[in-house]
Amino acid sequence: METNDSGLTDHVMSCLSCFMGTRACYYEAPANLEYRIRKRLRRETAAPGYSRRLAIAASVLLIASVTGNVRLLRTRVTPRQSVTSDVLSAHLRSLTGTHLLDVPSSDQHTVKPWFNGRLDFSPPVKFLDGYPLLGGRIEYFDGRPAAALVYGRNKHVINLFTWPADVATEETAISRNGFNMLNWSANGMTFWAVSDLNEAELREFVSLYR
Repeated sequence: METNDSGLTDHVMSCLSCFMGTRACYYEAPANLEYRIRKRLRRETAAPGYSRRLAIAASVLLIASVTGNVRLLRTRVTPRQSVTSDVLSAHLRSLTGTHLLDVPSSDQHTVKPWFNGRLDFSPPVKFLDGYPLLGGRIEYFDGRPAAALVYGRNKHVINLFTWPADVATEETAISRNGFNMLNWSANGMTFWAVSDLNEAELREFVSLYR
């Protein structure tokens, strides 16, 4: 009977069992292989428990460190410092973004009514000689709405933020990162004037507004 060598070769190459039987090579294992495997297994089975304990200890130390740092920050940052940072951030956002004005108008009789129904208080909107009104918008500080009245001085922008005051405060001047801020309270309202104007001009603005 004639043998089809080509068919046999194809079968061997496609059948895993036949291929391993005809092509696989067998080697004698080293004498100490079993010892090395058992030693490695003992080391691997002992390691996870130690690693878990080490991980738990590291986690406890990390939590304690983070908690301590949070407490330290809370003791160092006063509510007033927090408001100061929020007010300056709102001023910077208005200059670098596209949300400077919700109601662009130089007419206080247009800007003031715009806030009606949007706020639960009525912000004083005034005409100031030398400091033209540009309009207004709504901001949020610590989750509560505030009015932002926007005035100009040459090419400078003045944001005047106001909302109902929790406590009365004396006028305070703050300078930070090239910006001047004046904070005061009157008639149950708190006011923050922020600008890159020099302090003398910003004080003049506040004096005219008050």
